[in-house]
Amino acid sequence: MRIAVASQNFRTITGHAGMTRRFMVFEAAAGQPCAEVERIELAKDQAIHEFKGDGPHPLDSVQVVIAGSAGAGFINRMAARGIAALTTDETDPVTAVTDYVAGRLQTSAPHAHDHEHGHDHHHDHGHHHHDHDHDHHHHDHHHGHEHGHGSKEGCCGNCTCGSN
Repeated sequence: MRIAVASQNFRTITGHAGMTRRFMVFEAAAGQPCAEVERIELAKDQAIHEFKGDGPHPLDSVQVVIAGSAGAGFINRMAARGIAALTTDETDPVTAVTDYVAGRLQTSAPHAHDHEHGHDHHHDHGHHHHDHDHDHHHHDHHHGHEHGHGSKEGCCGNCTCGSN
């Protein structure tokens, strides 16, 4: 089974799957160690947020995509291509793939909204979503959407959303 893991830095699992342009692809089977077999770097217009579904897509070669977070738009677009999209709080790609194949990956709820609105975010959250004490997948703390972060460093830099 081929499993893609959203990872902007090719080290940790990234959130905002629809905006992610880098994926680590693993070949995995139950009871066997997984192996990274490919790295996909999408052009900007191939990120699922931008891709309108016409023609083949580099992610078509996988059966599953694992990300730190994803909206309904990403999940629905993947499902339309026959690809299961899962979100997890796990940050290590190898652990996530191994746990998924073993049937023990702890999945999390998708975003309460998706990023199908009219402005760009350009987020790179490879480190971001994993130290919060609250359910960050519902965005109750409004990170990154006020665009006037005040005294915070902002969600695209040194995130402080969970430290209040």
